[in-house]
Amino acid sequence: MTFVPHCINSRLTIKDALVALNKLRSATLTLFVLNDNSQIVGTLTDGDIRRALVNGYDLGCTLDKVMHRDFKFIRQEEFTVANLKSFRDRCIMFIPILDAKNHVVDVVNLQKFRSKLPIDAVLMAGGKGERLRPLTEKIPKPLLEVGGKCIIDHNVDRLISYGVQHVNVTVNYLGEQLEKHFATPRDGVQVRTFREPKFLGTIGSIKFVDTFYNDTVLVMNSDLFTNIDYEDFFLHFQMHDAEMSVAAVPYNISIELGILDLDGRNIKGLIEKPKYNYYANAGIYLIKKRALAEIPEDIFFHATHLVEKLIVQGKKVIRYPLNGTWIDIGTPQEYERSKELVKHLK
Repeated sequence: MTFVPHCINSRLTIKDALVALNKLRSATLTLFVLNDNSQIVGTLTDGDIRRALVNGYDLGCTLDKVMHRDFKFIRQEEFTVANLKSFRDRCIMFIPILDAKNHVVDVVNLQKFRSKLPIDAVLMAGGKGERLRPLTEKIPKPLLEVGGKCIIDHNVDRLISYGVQHVNVTVNYLGEQLEKHFATPRDGVQVRTFREPKFLGTIGSIKFVDTFYNDTVLVMNSDLFTNIDYEDFFLHFQMHDAEMSVAAVPYNISIELGILDLDGRNIKGLIEKPKYNYYANAGIYLIKKRALAEIPEDIFFHATHLVEKLIVQGKKVIRYPLNGTWIDIGTPQEYERSKELVKHLK
C-alpha cells in the first residue's frame, strides 16, 4: 500500500505526469498532486490528461491547471472499515488517507486489496495431522498442497488480501519446515512464526506471540479451507461490541420419521418430520486483545475453554454465521474434496 510512486509536484508538467504514470506498476493510473509543502492539492489520472489535451493544453502545461481538485479522501483520525466500505460501494477504489495538515500518510488500493482491517492474525499450525497419515509423516498438514498452493498459504494470502499487515503462525510438529516456508515476506508482509514448547491445544500457543499491534486478534486453525468474508466478520464483531466472536457454519438436519415427544416414559405427542438448525464451530475467532489474558500460561487450552470462561464472567460472546465455502481438512476424504472446491473459490 505504498503511495510514494503516485505523488507528483503541482509545478511539474503534463509531460512529467505522463512519464510518472508510465512508470507505475499498478493498474491504478492515478497521481496525487502535492504542493511545495507536500500537501495534497489534487489528483490526476490519464483521463484528466486526455481531457486537458483535447481542451487545448499542451505538454508543457503545469499540473495545477489541469488537476482534479474535488477529490475524495479519508482523514486519518476518521478512518474506519465501515467508512472504507462505503467508498468501495461507491466504486471509489483508490483512496488517500490524510493527516490534519493534508499530508498523504497512506493509500488504500481497493483494486488490489479487499479492505484494510485493523487486526492481528494468528494461525495455529502446530498439530500432527494424524488423521491424514501417511501424507503428514514427513510434512506438516498446513504445507500439503491444494490447487497448487499450500493449505496455509490459501489462508495467509486471503488475510493479506484484506489488508492484514500482522500475520503470525504458531508451530510445533515439523515446525522448522513452516519457519523456512515463511522466511521470505509475502506481498510485503513478513509472516512471523512462534514455537510452542509442547502441544497446547487450539489456542494455548497464542501466549508465545510476543507482540500484538491492534486491539482485535483473529485466531484460526491453519488447515481450514474457506472463503469467509473477513471484512463482514470484523464489522459484525464491531457492531455487537463483543468480547469474542465465533465463526459458525449452519447445519440443517431433517428427520423423515416421526419423533416421539416424551415425558419420562409417557408419550406426550408425535413430532412429524422435525427440522433442527445448528451452528458448528468453524475454528475462526475474533477476540479482543484484552481477553487473551484469560488464556493460562503453558497449559493445554482450547478456544472453547476461552468461550466458556468469558461467558462465566458475563462477557459477550457471539456467533457469526459463515455462509459460504468452509471445510476442515482433517481426513483424506476432506483433503480430496478440497481439491475440487479450490477450483470455485474466490
